[in-house]
Amino acid sequence: MELLQQLLDFILHIDVHLAEIVNEYRTWTYLILFLIIFAETGFVVTPFLPGDSLLFAMGALIAGEHETGLNIWVMLVILIVAAILGNTVNYKLGSVLGAGVFKEKNKILKLKYYHQSHEFFEKHGGKAIMLSRFLPIFRTIAPFVAGIAKMPFGRFTYYNIIGGVTWIFALLIGGYLLGQIPVIKNNFELVIIFIAVVTFVPAIWAAVRSRLQPKKVEEIIENGDTKA
Repeated sequence: MELLQQLLDFILHIDVHLAEIVNEYRTWTYLILFLIIFAETGFVVTPFLPGDSLLFAMGALIAGEHETGLNIWVMLVILIVAAILGNTVNYKLGSVLGAGVFKEKNKILKLKYYHQSHEFFEKHGGKAIMLSRFLPIFRTIAPFVAGIAKMPFGRFTYYNIIGGVTWIFALLIGGYLLGQIPVIKNNFELVIIFIAVVTFVPAIWAAVRSRLQPKKVEEIIENGDTKA
């Protein structure tokens, strides 16, 4: 519970925490953010790490009136690489480990997450890799599911690159351009909450649908074929 409270505090006051990180670590901030984005997209056990809010807040911080010593374009390239590499690692892990790692009572690798991502994948095919970038939890689970389903690696990489570039550019540059507008700057916490709510709505909707239309676990795990 304490860990959850700390994570929630970090997300809601992410601009303050990022400023502290920059003040203490300076150029090492590039590496710290690289590791966070890589971990969120690269390891199926870390869907709780902040992504959208982190990118937007970092862009706003670099554009701010206080000198950070960080370059927005260097940060953009580094985080795009992190996002693409992360998804690639996640895909490889999925192809090796398979769907058996998802358990009904597992608090992190919940079986319902696999159900939701599998359904999302079936509906959107290969584009799910690109679209899932903007959906918390889905962006962590989708490449893993693609690996389980043996999606052709070349096709996966195509959508992985497009999705990674689009996601990082939209949120980081969006924060850089919009974060210093007075109405946004003065209500930054509300903006972060808004981003979190908007991005989590599809995941919540998918959870509700999975409750209303339960699927047999055996069918989903046995049918490794997914539209790609």
